[in-house]
Amino acid sequence: MGKLDTERLLLRPLTIDDSGRIEEMAGDIEVAKSTLNIPHPYTEGSAVGFIESVLSAEKNNKIVAFGIKEKESNLLIGLININLSEPFSRGELAYWIGREYWGKGYGTEATKALLEYGFNQLHLNKIFAASFTSNPGSWRIMESVGLKYEGTLKQHVARFGQFYDLAYYGLLKEEFFAESQKDSIKQSIK
Repeated sequence: MGKLDTERLLLRPLTIDDSGRIEEMAGDIEVAKSTLNIPHPYTEGSAVGFIESVLSAEKNNKIVAFGIKEKESNLLIGLININLSEPFSRGELAYWIGREYWGKGYGTEATKALLEYGFNQLHLNKIFAASFTSNPGSWRIMESVGLKYEGTLKQHVARFGQFYDLAYYGLLKEEFFAESQKDSIKQSIK
């Protein structure tokens, strides 16, 4: 697994050296509340174990994960990954961005790059994602990159003592390539 380069971002493999920055950003309650799995409080030293588990899962072809680095500041600003289900040739997309970087289009930019990677390099048939219905920032990213709304599971998860609905979005390989072809035609007409 290499690096993915976008206009403003570099998506690169995680390293143990990322642990401090991950703890700093993921320790923000607003970031934790926007995800299913980030604990709060995020205890000091726990990011090392998290990174080690991700690296182990990568070796077993269970996940592809990238740190999202802002080129201008050279800082890690979030994480993005696809949890792989090889028997079904599909992957579940997940991401988070540090709060001070919200609303700048970084989530959309990173997600576009990972979709391309998932379909072109991993040859997945489907990429899907779930979001709290109460987190419009997340599901708007999904819509803006072409994922299609597939349905809502009511009170499907509990987080911090409250039940939440999850909206599911997905994109098939054939839809991705059809859309890519349309975009190429539009570019050649300009």
